[in-house]
Amino acid sequence: MQLTDLLGRLGGLQSMARELGVSEQQAASGADALLPAILGGFKRQAQSQPSGLEGLGGLLGQLGGGSLMDEVLAPQATPVQHGNDVLGQIFGSKDVSRAVAGQAAAQTGLDASLLKKMLPMLAMLVAGMMARSQSGGAAGAGPSQGGGLGDLLGGLMGGAAGGSGAGMASGGGGGLGDLLGGLMGGGRGGAGGLGAMLDMDGNGNPLDDILRMVAQRR
Repeated sequence: MQLTDLLGRLGGLQSMARELGVSEQQAASGADALLPAILGGFKRQAQSQPSGLEGLGGLLGQLGGGSLMDEVLAPQATPVQHGNDVLGQIFGSKDVSRAVAGQAAAQTGLDASLLKKMLPMLAMLVAGMMARSQSGGAAGAGPSQGGGLGDLLGGLMGGAAGGSGAGMASGGGGGLGDLLGGLMGGGRGGAGGLGAMLDMDGNGNPLDDILRMVAQRR
């Protein structure tokens, strides 16, 4: 299962489409183009933390934890400043956010201004999902998630972490590590199509190219 499919099952694509006034198909197209850079940002954060994934888990909690996902899924307007706070951590500057949106616009044909509005919402969904995987997955995961976030994450990961959603979302030794490692196509076997999509230039992180591009413009 692709991460975009998972977001659709969680209700995230529908929520973003409704709030942005676009079709769910357009929201899915935008998410497909934006997610590699967002996940790359989280990977860089994990690598830069002195305590690795534990430090990333602490950062996710400081930014809002699982409630970030709930805020996007709620019928009220999304408090996008919370998403901008997440982007500030994983991208470092608004220039990088603009470059990510511009690259996604060129890839999808969607308007860059639309994708800039989608970015903080998508970052909130991913951050909230990762925080939930660390703290216990399905517990309090929201009404729209069917059999629980653990089961959905297990489906996304496939056999990468043992194939069991319950195992990944246990909150024990590696819920967040299993999730991030699988999403980024790490040493556990990756997440199939998404892992391959992220490794566009063979260096394992598509955000690196965007950061170099932004640096060259300065």
